[in-house]
Amino acid sequence: MSDPRAQTLAFCESPVQLLNTLEWAHASGPGTFTVIILPPNDPTSRGQLRRMAQLARDSGCRVLWREARGGAVTPSRALAALAGPLRRAGRLVIGDPFSHYLQLLLSMAGRCDIVVVDDGTATMEFTAQLSRGERLVRWHRPRARGPRSVLFAPVARRAVRRLSPTAGRTVEVFTVMPVQPMTGVTVSANTFAWARSHFPPPRLTGRADLVGTSLVETGVLHEDRYIAAVGELVREHDITRYFAHRKESGEKLRRLTREAGVEIVRPDLPLELVARRGPIGSKILSFPSTVVHTLPLVLADTEAEVVVCDVAETWFTDRVTDRASGFLSQVTSTARGAQGLPSRPGTSQ
Repeated sequence: MSDPRAQTLAFCESPVQLLNTLEWAHASGPGTFTVIILPPNDPTSRGQLRRMAQLARDSGCRVLWREARGGAVTPSRALAALAGPLRRAGRLVIGDPFSHYLQLLLSMAGRCDIVVVDDGTATMEFTAQLSRGERLVRWHRPRARGPRSVLFAPVARRAVRRLSPTAGRTVEVFTVMPVQPMTGVTVSANTFAWARSHFPPPRLTGRADLVGTSLVETGVLHEDRYIAAVGELVREHDITRYFAHRKESGEKLRRLTREAGVEIVRPDLPLELVARRGPIGSKILSFPSTVVHTLPLVLADTEAEVVVCDVAETWFTDRVTDRASGFLSQVTSTARGAQGLPSRPGTSQ
């Protein structure tokens, strides 16, 4: 009998999704599968994805790059080209079940097993919504009710059904996050064994680094208050480097250089691999984000300390809902409980 992983398709839209797909492949054991990259438009993400694609090829994966965005024709052509492979696949690996594009792909798939790998802290919200049978909506966005939402609703409902286990179809969530148990869904732990096996323990600098966040760009935090908070952290902890999130705007980063006096580093790979390759700070500070869960595992064989910084309520914009602020608190508290991370209160009250 052929290895069922020979019929596996993995769809990746971000560098982190591809990293966690490689971690899943490493944990699953020998076998081959095809990774289909559906790149976004922003150049930083595309650059990281190209570098991750080469790591995937070096690890024995077949990697296909498919442009699926831009113009009125490109998405429909990409979907048409993927229709056949989707129907034939025995297993799909996906990284962002909130993505409308991936929900379209799920609605086109045949009866196949599903694996969901992390694309950040949103995995926690995904499993909670799936267990309640809700339509999938990102934690920082209000539930849409406009015409486009109504038109897309049938596709979204089919995607939720595909992500729910039934007779003859399994669903696995491969994650580093503490997620809500779901009946019939297998939850497997991502320990970042692939990253640790590919790169030796990094050199620690003896200084402190700060991990940036795109919460300003997503409309969650006020830019002025965020920049002031970063400045306070830089002075308090003698931080020299600020690792920018790939979605942070250039203008905001220039302000951080001027006003906080910190060196901006644009990582060429997901931060987990940048930290693993080193050199990296002996202390790594971060606001509530995925890395407060991942870096303690990636750096488990080092003396590096990961510190999660709480976000003060006064930083939030008016559009932030109680659901969104509660989710950020959950990210912090669960990381602290799971990893024993020290924390500090939010600054710039």
